[in-house]
Amino acid sequence: MTERLFYQDPYRRQFEARIVERLMVGDRPGVVLDRTCFYPTSGGQPHDTGTLEGIPVVDVFEREDDKAIVHVLTSELKGETVRGEIHWARRFDHMQQHTGQHILSQAFLQVLGAETVSFHLGAEASTIDVDRAPLTAAQLDEVEARANEVVFADRSVRTYFVGQEELTRLPLRKPPVVTGPIRIVEIEDFDYSPCGGTHCRRTGEVGLIKITRAERRRQETRVEFLCGWRALADYRRKNRTVNELAQRFSVGTWELREAVERLAAEAKACRRELKAARERLLDYEAAELWAEAERCGDFRLVKRAFAGRSGDEVKRLAMRLAEREGCVALLGLREEGKARLFLARSADLACDMGVLIGEACRIVGGRGGGRPHLAQGGGPDAARIEEALDCAYRSLVAGME
Repeated sequence: MTERLFYQDPYRRQFEARIVERLMVGDRPGVVLDRTCFYPTSGGQPHDTGTLEGIPVVDVFEREDDKAIVHVLTSELKGETVRGEIHWARRFDHMQQHTGQHILSQAFLQVLGAETVSFHLGAEASTIDVDRAPLTAAQLDEVEARANEVVFADRSVRTYFVGQEELTRLPLRKPPVVTGPIRIVEIEDFDYSPCGGTHCRRTGEVGLIKITRAERRRQETRVEFLCGWRALADYRRKNRTVNELAQRFSVGTWELREAVERLAAEAKACRRELKAARERLLDYEAAELWAEAERCGDFRLVKRAFAGRSGDEVKRLAMRLAEREGCVALLGLREEGKARLFLARSADLACDMGVLIGEACRIVGGRGGGRPHLAQGGGPDAARIEEALDCAYRSLVAGME
């Protein structure tokens, strides 16, 4: 078994070791060392990165059969001994997030009686799932405040191994999932948890713990949080955004909510007015098309292909025309890479638009359907849209003879 130097000192960044095995992991070379500072992916915490003799380490995992730690490299190592160095910023970030998770989970248990059922340390944010839902904003604030009380108290964080007999005397937040000597992470007078991750020496090093999001998932709640440098970066980004928006609206940051609500109300009113104006324009357009329509016996025919409009608008135009007595609308729309057809007729006419649409859509390489008074469809061949409308026209005239 590889000697785990990160258990002895999680702050250690460099080490020397001997290669005890070489192997291939997929198409990349890997090595097993007799000792390492590299933490393998485990318990919701991602692996460390860094270098061995200057060669990047891109993955670290624990082999199931013998518990050896495998280091996956970008290229092969030479020699029998190596000098390794972990990426410290990544390691310390993981220490902050993982220790912060222990604090937050115990805070949820103390404040709400909610137990943590899973934990994930992500590249941007971390999450815990707690067995209680829903949670109010006030409840989350109370838990967050309790967690940060522990941070500001700068309590000691200890790690040690215990046997089964001693394990039963500890007030564990959760039972261990493995047997044998169990590694305990103890936060002074606050939390005792079995855990194999890397942690800070004191809670003050965790920095601010900030809950950024909570999402209900059936009977559980997924809580997203940030600790330390991540929380600072998030605050810096959001503070910059708030200040920029306040400057754009020419208001103070404390007035930004009211400014946004006022703008949203104005935008809603503008959308309502625009919709009404478009409806009036459709009425005018329908009247103009009807007045210019070709007379075909007892009805007027409007046959037109459009481009640069929405399908919904063209459909509503066809329906406006069909509201007039003795009118048939055969309308097409050229969109990028496809043709759309809308056929409508007045209630006083007997022709079946559902029959016409099928014949017309076959010409543009597609299909359609609908009812006798209104049908629509389309196909990918937009170049033949005029031909499709002419086909519908011929079938219409033939059906009325």
